[in-house]
Amino acid sequence: MEKYEYIVPCHFGVESVLKREITDLGYEISAVEDGRVLFYGDAAALCRANIFLRSAERVLLKIGTFHAETFDELFEGTKKLPFEEFVPENGRFFVTKAASVKSKLFSPSDIQSIMKKAMVERMKQTYHTDWFKEDGEDYPFRVFLLKDEVTVGLDTTGESLHKRGYRKLVAKAPIAENLAAALIMLTPWHGDRILVDPFCGSGTIPIEAAMIAAHMAPGMNREFISENWEQIVPKKAWYQAIDEANDLVDTDVETDIQGFDIDDEMVAVSRENAKLAGVEELIHFQQRPVAKLRHPKKYGFIITNPPYGERLEDKADLPPLYTALGESYRALDSWSMYVISAYEDAQKYIGRQADKNRKIYNGMMKTYYYMYNGPKPPKHGGMRDGKQKEQ
Repeated sequence: MEKYEYIVPCHFGVESVLKREITDLGYEISAVEDGRVLFYGDAAALCRANIFLRSAERVLLKIGTFHAETFDELFEGTKKLPFEEFVPENGRFFVTKAASVKSKLFSPSDIQSIMKKAMVERMKQTYHTDWFKEDGEDYPFRVFLLKDEVTVGLDTTGESLHKRGYRKLVAKAPIAENLAAALIMLTPWHGDRILVDPFCGSGTIPIEAAMIAAHMAPGMNREFISENWEQIVPKKAWYQAIDEANDLVDTDVETDIQGFDIDDEMVAVSRENAKLAGVEELIHFQQRPVAKLRHPKKYGFIITNPPYGERLEDKADLPPLYTALGESYRALDSWSMYVISAYEDAQKYIGRQADKNRKIYNGMMKTYYYMYNGPKPPKHGGMRDGKQKEQ
């Protein structure tokens, strides 16, 4: 199979997680940049990356790069790219998104329009026709300009990878599935350790944790726009990737994963979403306020996304909420806690500075991931310290 370079965008701040995931799949990293990781792989890598990567936004097949400071340069640079190697004569091709940072060309609509014209001119030269029906499969391209360097990628994913297919019902301020998975993978938690989310909302963090524990690939139960691009990737590669994913699933794994929320309607939503994800037997959901968070065992993890104030609560409601979280955490024996929040006084009211914090962008919102590291459990007694390898 031919070797390609792939561009995989992610949330800003979780690049290290995505890099580890791609490496664990067996691929060579070509670059790590802000908000994306690039790697080399064959056509089958397109299928495996889409199906297995938990922290990714989407998978782009890199078409090429060039420098452009004027629209003429953009047109000519685009026209030099080998679109015919990827798009058949009847393909419906378009620039679905253009983004520009620190570049002289900055109008997304103008960039999209000019690039489409250049793509048509390139295709005319190859297929010796002036008219394209465009009644075949969709081929959406994405372009990113950074300091006048243009990068063009073919979107092989379609609907973003955070759409796992299970979350039909959502909370008012949900956390994206791929970000939830990344937050879990930034901790030492693995499937045989305790995990509690006291602000579980629609259940995303517990569900993603259960999928990790059961080795359930996040893209198993959804479709991808590139499934019928047989001139790039044969159908057999998709079948093999799905077979690989199915062979890894172990829903008989023993877990202690719990999701609590003060809103009983959200608890019902969480249960339904867990059922849709096929992990309802691995999670216990319960209506319970954070002040009543208790657990008899040691060495557990709190991983949670509490209200920030920007979207749900008035700022006045937040101090007692974060105070209760801190008090509940201190009452637990030898636990670790990981909290993502945009609330600037989170540490103050939790009652302790985090051992470490990491800046992560939740969409366009700057948040901090506060890490309170508890002691490691003893190596005997069925507990393991090492990180579980992700697939």
